[in-house]
This record gives sequence, structure tokens and C-alpha cells, in this order.
Amino acid sequence: MNGIAGTGRPGGAVSIVDVSPRDGLQNEKVPVSTHDKLRLINDLIALGAKRIEAVSFVNPKRVPQMADADAVMAGVPRDTGASYIGLVLNTRGARRALEAGVDEMNYVLPVTNAFAAANQNTTVDAALDALEEVSTIAAGASIPLTVTAAVAFGCPYQGDVPKEQVLSVVRSALKRSELAEVALADTIGCAVPWQVNEVFAAVASETDVQLRAHLHETRHTALANTYAAMAAGVRVFDSAVGGLGGCPFAPGAAGNISTEDLAWMLERAGFSTSIDPLAATELGRWICAKVETAPRSGLAGAGVFPKAA
Repeated sequence: MNGIAGTGRPGGAVSIVDVSPRDGLQNEKVPVSTHDKLRLINDLIALGAKRIEAVSFVNPKRVPQMADADAVMAGVPRDTGASYIGLVLNTRGARRALEAGVDEMNYVLPVTNAFAAANQNTTVDAALDALEEVSTIAAGASIPLTVTAAVAFGCPYQGDVPKEQVLSVVRSALKRSELAEVALADTIGCAVPWQVNEVFAAVASETDVQLRAHLHETRHTALANTYAAMAAGVRVFDSAVGGLGGCPFAPGAAGNISTEDLAWMLERAGFSTSIDPLAATELGRWICAKVETAPRSGLAGAGVFPKAA
């Protein structure tokens, strides 16, 4: 592939799924209290977030930052119109998510056996089997289910991941479950725009299910990869304020694309989001201070352009 088609600029809406409370915090060494997680969620709603990945229902011994998932879900405001997503890895997590009252589920489906073993102590085939059960649980409660294909653009253990390997796993997921959305994750931030465009376009050619991109900024390609995904028709993107994020079981998985940089770029290009980039920048500063790290976004360093009046 030699080029990337245009994104249809300007105009149109782009949905930003803020994953700060989950992916943003799960890999941080400094613990964040339930109280501060709830403040983060409330402030995300105030700055315009409509879909928030609030928690994950995983083994607290392996991911201690997510040990209070039930308490967080018990404390979130329910009258704001925000949709709360719970990440799950198996049927036990799906049942916990259902009991906690999530609005959506996000099931992580590894694309490689090596990552499946490290992240979930399973195999790709076993994860697909579990997906069928998770899908039944979600469908029975009328809860939309997203599948996130992890390490879809490169695996820290296998290395390069061929496009056909991704397509094979996604095809199986689509056949074996009832999905509202399919996300492709650049888990360790190794993807480049041409690859992102090609893989998303290939998936789009096989399904009408909504596509979503989860892009990490490890090698500073996430904004360019956003453009490439948009050229393939993607209009839903994950992000985290301050550029926080990482995976405990994916060496080199640095922060997510920052909510503020993503919203600013899209608004500058003529696309509408519901997110206030300035407010997102300040919230990123606050939560980064809580985990004793510096914000990683461009806006935190340079501010918006043009300068706000």
C-alpha cells in the first residue's frame, strides 16, 4: 500500500471513549483511592465524556489498582447520561460486571497465544470459547459487548502479527458472539499508519459492526494512526487524560493517546467531539499528580492553538 485515502475532512462526529479510570491507572505503582477514582469519573463527565471505561473485573492480586471495581461502580453517578464500561477477561469477570451494573462490557481477546498466556493465562482458542459464554451473559442482560483484539498490530512476545492472523481471530469472534463493536488494539504502540489503515480496512470489508481503535503513544505514532484509522472508516477511539496508560503484562506498553490531544486534533480538523480539550488537559494534570508522574500530552506542554481567549 503506497498511500492513505482521505478522511472526508471536515465534518462529522467522532466518539471518544475515555479509558483513564481503567487503562490509565491499571499499571501505575502509586495506588489511587476509590474516592479519587470517582472524582476522576465525575470530572470526565463534566468535561464531556459520554462513554467511560470505568473499571475492570480482573484478579486483584494481578492488577491491584483495579481491586475496588465493585466499589467504584457502586459510587458512579447514574443520572448523567454517561455509559460505564467494564473490562472483562473471562466469564467470572462478566458475571461480576453484570452484578456491578455496568452499561457495557469490553472483552479482551488476545490475537497471539503468547500474549494470551501472559495476560490471561489462556490460549486464543480458549479465549474464543469463553467469549461465547460472555456473549450469552451480556446478551441476556441486553448489555452491549465490545471485543478488543489485543496486540493486533504487534506482540511483545511474538513480534510482528500478520494481518491474516488478526482477521482469523476477528472472524471467529464475529461468528461466535453477538457484538456491538470490534476494537483493534495497538497494545504496545508499535503500529504505523499504513499498517493501521490496512488492517482496519480489511476488518471493515468483512463486517458492518462498529469499529473502534485503541492506540498507544509508545513510539509517538498514535495521532498519525488515528488519521489512518479514520481513513478506513473508524469513528470511535479510546484515550486517557494526561496520556496515562499501560498494560502490566505487555512490556513496553506506555501511555494511551491523550484525550486532550485527540480531542484538540479532531476539533481542529472540523470533526465534532463532546470533549473540552482544555478541561481534559487540567484533569490530566490532576490525575497524573495523584500517581506521581508528569502528564504526557502535547497540550500539557504547549497548550492549545490558537490560544484560548
